[in-house]
Amino acid sequence: MFLRAPALLLASALLLTACGSSTDGKSQQTSAAGYPRTIDNCGHKVTLKSPPKRAVSLNQGTTEILLSLGLGDRMAGTATWTDPVMKGLEHANASVPRLAEDNPSFEKVLDAEPDLVTASFVSTLGKGGVATREQFEKLGVPTYVSPSDCAEGKDNDSGGDGSRGRPLTLDAVYGEIRDLARAFGVDARGETLIAALKKRVSTATAGSHGSDVSLMYWFANSQSPYLAGCCGAPGAITRAVGAENAFADTHDEWPQINWETVADRDPDVIVLGDLTRKQQTAETAQAKIRFLETDPATRNLTAVKKKRYVMLSGQAMNPSIRTVEGIEQVAAALRDFGLVK
Repeated sequence: MFLRAPALLLASALLLTACGSSTDGKSQQTSAAGYPRTIDNCGHKVTLKSPPKRAVSLNQGTTEILLSLGLGDRMAGTATWTDPVMKGLEHANASVPRLAEDNPSFEKVLDAEPDLVTASFVSTLGKGGVATREQFEKLGVPTYVSPSDCAEGKDNDSGGDGSRGRPLTLDAVYGEIRDLARAFGVDARGETLIAALKKRVSTATAGSHGSDVSLMYWFANSQSPYLAGCCGAPGAITRAVGAENAFADTHDEWPQINWETVADRDPDVIVLGDLTRKQQTAETAQAKIRFLETDPATRNLTAVKKKRYVMLSGQAMNPSIRTVEGIEQVAAALRDFGLVK
């Protein structure tokens, strides 16, 4: 790595210069307008000299935002997936190189010659992740992290997936869309996407009120399950549909809670992460259901006996544009179960 650093620094400098040039005079004039642009992001100032042309997104959440903004042709790579790509984005996603299913190496990302690196989580661009933001920025590569993971009240140093002192709202997701649209110079597309998402939330939750209904969100792991605490994306879903989170008294993002405690809480509905990755036990929703219906600690739960299951993508259970999808699916399920007042 150390031997390659000078060459990479030169390549990054040449790349940033190339992004501001064009053989087409009209394109050159358009790309230069409004740049450089600086975005305040998680305590960093991200300065872009021109619209990115070779962005690398290190998490599925940011990838799907970029694809939803019509920016697939300006992406040089993507990584870390838990689910199939969001419906409607299959064609755009097919043209973006998959650098890795999980975290790629720092070198692999640099080989893609990025002019912007984005991530959904602080840990992805931190110690133990792909690389730190400072490592990229020393090579002239700006970085961006989803504001939902560094929102006021989020403590990423508290262990595990961090904890939240304040509930996450969809405004953080809308803010990410607005930031990325501005970074690429497609501000109007960002506002159009935000308006469409807000309309979907409004439509999905119209007339919904299930305040007496308790929901439990299970992301993964059957031995020591990761269940949603009060204040992350599942909390935003729960508040939107007017229900209660069975573990609303837990501020950890995804605490590991034993099944005996789950049995004591006895949730009315269980929301299951339906993941395609293979990192933990019981990744798919079907694997979770098999466990719930056969394990002595869970088979007598009210939700299990009445088969009140809601299957969500992993991305819907993380702060992302697919959290809106989660609101739609949970709201529809509560109606189907006859639990909406």
